[in-house]
Amino acid sequence: MSDLTPDEAFLTLYSDLAREGPGAAADLGWALSVAATPAEARICDAGCGSGADTVTLAKERPRARVDAVDKIPQFVEAARKRTAPFGDRVQVRQGDMARLDGPYDLIWCAGAIYFLGVTQGLQAWRSALAPNGAVAFSEPCMLPRPSAAARAFWSVEYPQITDMAGIRERVAAAGYRVLGENLQIGAAWENYYLPMERRIASLRPGASSTLSAALDTAEAEIARWRAAPSEIAYALMVVAPGLSAPDE
Repeated sequence: MSDLTPDEAFLTLYSDLAREGPGAAADLGWALSVAATPAEARICDAGCGSGADTVTLAKERPRARVDAVDKIPQFVEAARKRTAPFGDRVQVRQGDMARLDGPYDLIWCAGAIYFLGVTQGLQAWRSALAPNGAVAFSEPCMLPRPSAAARAFWSVEYPQITDMAGIRERVAAAGYRVLGENLQIGAAWENYYLPMERRIASLRPGASSTLSAALDTAEAEIARWRAAPSEIAYALMVVAPGLSAPDE
């Protein structure tokens, strides 16, 4: 039997996971509230993965139209299956999240804006926002006085990480203002890593060399997180176009 390619190994690991990154339904509810997203909104889940947040968006706003986009065909197919009960008001497509049509009352992007860059992504999405529309996104954030373990985690996962002030600067550079900010620590990461641990254990028996390498990499990432779980955070930002400075 031939070995898997690295891409195939990645998809094998992630194919049965509910999430492809940290997150929690309560955080999404908070963002919808801060953004004042209306009941009959048009919403986009940019970088939707297998659709965990797409489902939550559809539940939180049962009269909204939800579009979801991801570049990976396997994730798109999984998201379509998960959102099928919502009928035509939820549409999932394969595509480039940097190229959104809109107009959207809310663009939600969980842990994926770093592929574009915060400033670049917000600039790209501005024309896709409806009047009074907002963007909610999560971005790696270094907490004050980080331990060596926290620095070690991010040095591997995201060397260009900044603190909250640095994220605000990137938001302002895009011509947006901050409506609200929060931190995702602990539970949001457990929702991601604990199922991944179980998935790794289930795949270990008989794993090929390439798959074993992918499992080793994921296991090492989880170990680095476990070394400083109270310090590993995403900043959850709700922002809107406008030049006024965010409250400190």
